[in-house]
Amino acid sequence: MVTEQVESVPERSTRVDRDLFRHRVLAWYRLSGRKDLPWQRQTTPYRVWVSEIMLQQTQVKSVIPYFQRFMEQFPTLQQLADASLDQVLHHWSGLGYYARARNLHRAAGEIQSRYGGKFPQDYERVVALPGIGRSTAGAILSLSLGKPHAILDGNVKRVLTRCFALVGWTGQAAVQRQLWQLAERLTPIEQVRAYNQAMMDLGATICTRSAPSCSHCPLAAACQAREEGNPTAYPTPRRRAPLPVKALQMLLLLDENNAVLLERRPPSGIWGGLWCPPECVLTIAPEQWCKSYLGSEGQVIEQWPVRRHTFSHFHLDLTPVVIRLKNTTGCVMDGDCRVWYNTAKPDARGLAAPVARLIGELKEHLTGETG
Repeated sequence: MVTEQVESVPERSTRVDRDLFRHRVLAWYRLSGRKDLPWQRQTTPYRVWVSEIMLQQTQVKSVIPYFQRFMEQFPTLQQLADASLDQVLHHWSGLGYYARARNLHRAAGEIQSRYGGKFPQDYERVVALPGIGRSTAGAILSLSLGKPHAILDGNVKRVLTRCFALVGWTGQAAVQRQLWQLAERLTPIEQVRAYNQAMMDLGATICTRSAPSCSHCPLAAACQAREEGNPTAYPTPRRRAPLPVKALQMLLLLDENNAVLLERRPPSGIWGGLWCPPECVLTIAPEQWCKSYLGSEGQVIEQWPVRRHTFSHFHLDLTPVVIRLKNTTGCVMDGDCRVWYNTAKPDARGLAAPVARLIGELKEHLTGETG
């Protein structure tokens, strides 16, 4: 919770009048802040929670249609808790970072069992839920209930590091401590809902990553990065090594009805819990894979060009291979981990966006063959 006395605040922050800082931020918000986003129309803890999880590492314009569809399907926390993980992942497909959806579903179940389906209003209980960290907990409670908690998402970090010229990658523990001390010192007890939304809006619309509009910023007069003449030097970028490349074959295995074989991926790792075609290392022939893992003869129909998908820690080069299985009676099917997927009448199933596009191409390919 925000208090008016915070020790060890970075020395340079004492040069800024705290009340004046807040006044400028709130005055700007009244005139220019965003006030009609879908999750601002009914600011329940549940709706704000879903929006905050979706907004992690994802821009507002991308989140809005997903949020609207998600709320149509799961309008209450109880309905989310009662839904299957497949249903939740299906409505998350394409938004990426699927651990968010898995944690959201898991947390809904915990809230249902521990708190009778009512979202907790105590900070310690909120921050203990799966997928909710310190900033997200503060955002949920401040934006939905007006409780005085500081936040520190990527947009707020950018505003603060520039305003106070904080050197160092924001992921470093020492820099994180400084930023939290700043955030807690500056966040007001009154009007915290408007203030926190304003700080996020400033970072998203004015103090942007590559082209900040300093002439329109209410904090321009106090911004040390602007005074130095190079605001985009902050935050200090993380040093990154070149991403390694992994290469695999993605096997589009067809039965006699042109259904494609899908397997559920492990719960952790890339596309965790989603449904994908089987993968095979480049050194194994697809026909041999079919014999070894499915006990079926397979005939390669076509090999498609390589597709690259970039994740946070590596590039993944996938070579799609279309294969007709000659005998599927021996293939072990388990609805929980392996299914035949009807591309003509698809069911609601969590698919990663690249996989959904690939299956769409396969459907067009098969339609062309039979049309």
